[in-house]
Amino acid sequence: MTERQVRVLVVDDSAFMRRIITDILTAGGCEVVGAARDGQDALNKAAALRPDVVTLDVEMPVLDGYGTLRELMTRQPLPVVMVSSLTKAGAEATVRALALGAIDFLAKPSGAISLNMHTVAGELTAKVKAAATATPRFRRVVADLPELHREKAVAAAGPLAETKPVPPRRLVVIGCSTGGPGALHQIMPHLPKELDAAVLVVQHMPAGFTRSLATRLDSISAIRVREAQAGDTLEPGLALIAPGGQHMLLAEDGRIALSEEPPLHGVRPAVDKLLLSVAANWHSPCLGVILTGMGHDGARGMAALKKIGGATIAEDASTCVVYGMPKAVVELGLADAILPVHEIPAAIVRHTRAKQDEVRV
Repeated sequence: MTERQVRVLVVDDSAFMRRIITDILTAGGCEVVGAARDGQDALNKAAALRPDVVTLDVEMPVLDGYGTLRELMTRQPLPVVMVSSLTKAGAEATVRALALGAIDFLAKPSGAISLNMHTVAGELTAKVKAAATATPRFRRVVADLPELHREKAVAAAGPLAETKPVPPRRLVVIGCSTGGPGALHQIMPHLPKELDAAVLVVQHMPAGFTRSLATRLDSISAIRVREAQAGDTLEPGLALIAPGGQHMLLAEDGRIALSEEPPLHGVRPAVDKLLLSVAANWHSPCLGVILTGMGHDGARGMAALKKIGGATIAEDASTCVVYGMPKAVVELGLADAILPVHEIPAAIVRHTRAKQDEVRV
């Protein structure tokens, strides 16, 4: 029995890019059922053609990619792969789209009109086909909270006296891939400022986009969130996100190390790399959390975490965009708790407030 072709609607304001993307997807075995020149055109054609997947340009006239995605996810939730530029503005818009419910994204290799799109042809086709198997989930994004900006700005402008950071009592490690930015937007804003734990996050993402993700999460969260740097120390109420293109590790001295070793499971950063280093070098209570994502990255690391007495959570299939990484943890019997994403923040807080020798979730 032959596999059914994935039906795709291509949306881009450039006729050249529409043609290139159509040719790439057709050559990759997909069926391009239509093309749209702007957001409004896309909404009309999505309703008429009912595609399996939409590729959506971030920067368009009339109705941009983010506005189109919001309307589409409200009216007719479909798997969407954003096609973004590598600019800072493009990265920020892409992160907002992923938080809203886009399945994945592809960065154009060179500007709005990329003459070398053939270099990412395989990646585009693979992401579109993977998106067709995903569950689109419209997520109401937490609005920016001005009071948090003010509070953090005041703290940053305060006295510069040298203070030695208080070591965290506990460590929380979160790993995610496809659908992860949206899940992180459901978790980080619900963690309290006084969280008595450091948080380390690995989200499968290329360089440039993890910084935008960290900045976005920091703007809507009470805890501090930023992209990790080599030599960072762990602090309570601080979340560090692994920079795209580098593995993040916990070194023997308790500081963050970054590595450009080859990808693991085809990804860099990899969740397993971080978890295995935590299992080797962290000597206090620890919680591992595996969220939505394709593949099995994180399963080996969760097993190592269990061996040192750590607690583990896997996201429930009911809220996963792709039930792959959590499924691998569950099927190996490594999950102490299996929770929908909206229940995970409370479980993290319970873990951090438990007695020193407890690891309950």
